[in-house]
Amino acid sequence: MSNIPTGGQMIWKLEDGERVLHLRHNAAEQWRHYEDFPEYAMQDPVGFSKGIATFVTLLKRDWVAIKS
Repeated sequence: MSNIPTGGQMIWKLEDGERVLHLRHNAAEQWRHYEDFPEYAMQDPVGFSKGIATFVTLLKRDWVAIKS
């Protein structure tokens, strides 16, 4: 994970009634499901929102959470 770029953006979106993490590297890009980034996606604990482990990891790499 040390090759993760810093400064990306994250947002939570509803999909089928569940909150799912979406990512983009900058504001000019479209939001994409976090699993579209296998180099960043982490395994989530059972019962947590899809992408929570990735969210926490990327926060530590200076990614920004955008309010939805």
